[in-house]
Amino acid sequence: MSSGTSSGRFDADVYARRLSAAAAATAGAGLAGLVITPGYDLRYLIGSRAETFERLTALVLPAVGAPTVVLPRLELASLKESAAADLGLDVRDWVDGDDPYQLVAAALGGSPAATAVTDSMPALHLLPLARVLGVTPVLATDVLRELRMVKEEAEIDALRKAGAAIDRVHARVPEFLVPGRTEADVAADISKAIVAEGHSDVAFVIVGSGPHGADPHHGYSDRELQVGDIVVVDIGGTYGPGYHSDSTRTYSIGQPSAEVAEQYSILQRAQRVAFDFVRPGVTAEQVDAAARDVLAESGLAEYFVHRTGHGIGLCVHEEPYIVAGNKLQLKAGMAFSIEPGIYFPGRWGARIEDIVIVTDDGALSVNNRPHELIVVPVS
Repeated sequence: MSSGTSSGRFDADVYARRLSAAAAATAGAGLAGLVITPGYDLRYLIGSRAETFERLTALVLPAVGAPTVVLPRLELASLKESAAADLGLDVRDWVDGDDPYQLVAAALGGSPAATAVTDSMPALHLLPLARVLGVTPVLATDVLRELRMVKEEAEIDALRKAGAAIDRVHARVPEFLVPGRTEADVAADISKAIVAEGHSDVAFVIVGSGPHGADPHHGYSDRELQVGDIVVVDIGGTYGPGYHSDSTRTYSIGQPSAEVAEQYSILQRAQRVAFDFVRPGVTAEQVDAAARDVLAESGLAEYFVHRTGHGIGLCVHEEPYIVAGNKLQLKAGMAFSIEPGIYFPGRWGARIEDIVIVTDDGALSVNNRPHELIVVPVS
């Protein structure tokens, strides 16, 4: 069956499987149910892009029993944009003056049992819900983490298409890197290209030239590009049913110095070694160490100032995090970045980033642009 991404969400059967799996995980955690307000968890479970307002909208997913959507009557029309209508979920609407938190409690069975809430639930709703339930809810993160970390076939397909789209943008970046133009000029061109190449929205654009490249999250500025600059370009967008691209390549305006070329080649090797290390059973911290050890052997460890990677999906940054201390074992279907970098304050920086999918026997990269330092010719 088609994944049905043209409407911005998957087909109802995808969400039905997710709801069933989430209910099973809820029961396995000894919880009475989940209460999910607008955010990425709600989008994951029923494809809803609803926003959080002062009026409560929530998916109530009991461990046993049918899911219920509680929402203001004036938001009923927006429910049609999610998979909720196709799923036949029970809908309990309310009007101003009603107590929606009592509706949530009733949907949970009415007993003050352990309940988990999405981590994006605002205090505006959490506190009155806790009063009605008579217990302080816990976070649903532990219940939903495993489901969201291991991507389904339709999610992997969306990530691969997003990766191909951002690759097409990187292929155009050299034409934007003209001496005398500002980082902001380049960022504006890249933003247009991100949408033109198939994304629905621009998630972020980083254009770090010269000394700005030594700031991993620089953004962009009015600094003018110069011959000899090393330029870090980290870009991403939202694609199809809300999945993200995220890829970094580093460019040299004119030929780099011998020192830059040598240090970049070490970074390139670190990124490749980390990629080759990925397979089921390996821990997240081992992948981080694989990249870090290569840089340490060449005396560059102190210039690598962030984790090696982050998970990606409906969020640009989500679990699993590829970082020291994370002993999580990788599983087939997990998706995350591999992005070691080196940063020399006041001088230059470089980063290489691909999104990879863990397979049964290794890893698959969704980004396939060259990893070499890309030299932009100057006249």
